[in-house]
Amino acid sequence: MKIDDKKLLVEDLKEKLARSKVLIVVDYKGLDVATMTDLRKKLRDADVECKVVKNTLLAMASRQTDVEAISDSFKGPTAIAVSYSDPVAPAKVLIEFAKANTKLGIKKGVMGSKILELKDIEALSSLPSREVLLGKLLSVMNAVPASVVQVLAAVPRSLVNVLQAIRDQKEKEAA
Repeated sequence: MKIDDKKLLVEDLKEKLARSKVLIVVDYKGLDVATMTDLRKKLRDADVECKVVKNTLLAMASRQTDVEAISDSFKGPTAIAVSYSDPVAPAKVLIEFAKANTKLGIKKGVMGSKILELKDIEALSSLPSREVLLGKLLSVMNAVPASVVQVLAAVPRSLVNVLQAIRDQKEKEAA
């Protein structure tokens, strides 16, 4: 590869690293082509980009980005899973895939400026998806006004019940 091509590749990769929500570095040593293709397909279906990158180019691209903090994990066969929207998606796919394929090694990750170790990535994968979290938030937001309406409606209802009880009592006394 020519030096100009490498510079373009590094600049493109740097831009992707800068705008990523989460990046996870994996070791794919021992995976055959069919298995790696299956992993790429699962990541693509989850709207996650998977790239196999030379470590030196990845290290150069990561300079002055949050990813630079994990540059020590750019050793051996390295692939990166990058998500630009949902930080949970790559963790879910990779952890599930690693359970079925023990040769896939998850090294480290970065979410914003936070470094993610394997236990952090596993915890991230156990979170519900973005859609489920938004649904829960919407139900909580909907419950508050409904509760306010119920409380406000209880006051006149109680007043009517008290007045009805007084009326019934006066009718008994009159009879």
